[in-house]
Amino acid sequence: MKNILIIAKRELRTFFDSLIAYILLVVFLVLTGFLTWIYGIGNGDIFSSGIVSLRWFFYYAQFTLIFLIPALTMRMIAEEKNSGTLEVLLTRAVTDWQVVAGKYLGGLFMICITLAFTLPYYFGLAYLGDIDHGATLGGYLGLVFLSSAYLGIGIFCSSITNNQIVAFLLAIILCAAFGIVFEIVSGAMSGSLGNVIQFLSANDHFASMQRGVIDLRDVIFFLSLTVLGLILAEMQLVKRNILA
Repeated sequence: MKNILIIAKRELRTFFDSLIAYILLVVFLVLTGFLTWIYGIGNGDIFSSGIVSLRWFFYYAQFTLIFLIPALTMRMIAEEKNSGTLEVLLTRAVTDWQVVAGKYLGGLFMICITLAFTLPYYFGLAYLGDIDHGATLGGYLGLVFLSSAYLGIGIFCSSITNNQIVAFLLAIILCAAFGIVFEIVSGAMSGSLGNVIQFLSANDHFASMQRGVIDLRDVIFFLSLTVLGLILAEMQLVKRNILA
């Protein structure tokens, strides 16, 4: 666990030593803030709806994460493979799993910091009126779990290539599949196959948590997707070490 935390701190420090963390933080806050408070697709902004709720923030944030997290994870392993620093890291007393888990934890810390900067939205609305605290807590938990799943996917994509752009595009495709495509496809299908595809929709599971309903099935879905992505990433590192 010590090695995982060391790698996580190293990853987090790397984010803030470059412009990546600051750019992603500003883009996320500006984009979600603008859509939530001012623009609002289909009059969905807070002022037009007249509803003291963060539901529109959560709605826009889930789609923003499809692009934000691949941008965060694209360099995690791909850049280290390309620069040769991955070999140096793996020659130390750390395992492949510790490297993957440490990078995941560093990314999760970064996401939690980003979400923490949106808390003024909550306090502002709580000051303006009677906000549903349970739904707000569920929405934030849902974003953390959703981010966790996308981090697993992004790290896996970063592990199969040494090209950051390729890792970025692959992660967007897979995250969009779970976040958008499966929901659209399931709506056009019926029967058991439609139910299976709907279950694969991350948006469907997030929507439940956003309403303040914490269902164990939703938690298991996000954690399973996270663990699957991290295990596949570890397998890529193991395979690379065998072939080296």
